[in-house]
Amino acid sequence: MIQSVLARHLDELIEFRRDIHAHPELSFREFRTTDRIVDRLTEAGLEPQRLEHTGAVCDVGDGPLVLALRADIDALPLQDLTGGPFASTNPGVAHACGHDMHLSMLVGAGIVLDHLHRSLPQGLGGRVRLIFQPAEEVTPGGALSVIRQGALDGVPRIVTLHCDPNIDVGKIGSRIGAITAAGDTVIVRLKGQGGHTSRPHLTQDLVYALGKIATDLPATLHRLIDPRHAISLVWGAVEAGHAANVVPSEGSIMGTLRCLDVDGWNQVAEVLPKLVERITEPFGVDVELEHRRGVPPVVNTEPEVALVDAAVREELGESSVQLTPQSMGGEDFAWYLTHCPGALVRLGTRTPGGHTYDIHQGDFVADESALAVGVRVLAATALRAIRDR
Repeated sequence: MIQSVLARHLDELIEFRRDIHAHPELSFREFRTTDRIVDRLTEAGLEPQRLEHTGAVCDVGDGPLVLALRADIDALPLQDLTGGPFASTNPGVAHACGHDMHLSMLVGAGIVLDHLHRSLPQGLGGRVRLIFQPAEEVTPGGALSVIRQGALDGVPRIVTLHCDPNIDVGKIGSRIGAITAAGDTVIVRLKGQGGHTSRPHLTQDLVYALGKIATDLPATLHRLIDPRHAISLVWGAVEAGHAANVVPSEGSIMGTLRCLDVDGWNQVAEVLPKLVERITEPFGVDVELEHRRGVPPVVNTEPEVALVDAAVREELGESSVQLTPQSMGGEDFAWYLTHCPGALVRLGTRTPGGHTYDIHQGDFVADESALAVGVRVLAATALRAIRDR
């Protein structure tokens, strides 16, 4: 049933996705992208509602609201290195995380579900909400804005797909419990009395203090917090001084802190300031800690994972579902799950036997046949949710 309707629109959906890929837009600037989504859904006879600035929400069917399906729509500040015929035309901006696929799948699922609603004697028998979310790629994420605008009001459960180039096309990867990690930014800024390196005792040796933070802070966190929380603090930048014989008066170190569960994430927020103060105290420097809280882990609820798994096995076959490992990456879909149960599921985009790409890289290429698979997964999940309510 889904396949026969999809077949009528697949070529057009592929062209739609290629157009989106060729015109990527950064977070909260997805104006053209939003226009294309709204125009296509309106053309199909639906009534999408624009969100503030960018993004859109659209209900399909009637009756009780049964499920929300979410797609993110923003691109990354990366150069498109694919060299394909529909490569990015916006220099320095690229759909290197598959969001062009995500939103095109959701548009396709909306078209399929609406066709079924109009053609079935009793309609769908329920209502499905499509959420096209801006700004997933910035912290703390556009999901908070979407929720604030009421897009999740009355939604009993929510599902999203995310492209995964480590899984072959035609399969999904699912997992009960945490499937992503919390992701924060940590910046420590130091100020102190500088001076000549020949007289370090007359200075507050700021570079040495930064070195102690770089080594001792991650190590001490691992000793004070249960290792089962899997805390990871990795530094990405250290800045201090410009000359070999000068002790600088200012410096900073910044990195990312990741954690696999909410309890550990909350513990870190309490422990981190105390540890930074303890490590830097012997050096007499002034300390400023900036702990930018990112997103909590996405914690998939068991009934929603079971819903998607059952729908996918019915639609794609028994061997189409596999267990996926937890990622240390972050996803602002987590914010939706603080309001209602749901599941993030990984959609295979790797050509069987082909190259394994990585997301957030300029050469990322998704096998286009995954687009049809994604539409089928979303539509099948929605139909099963309505049937099982």
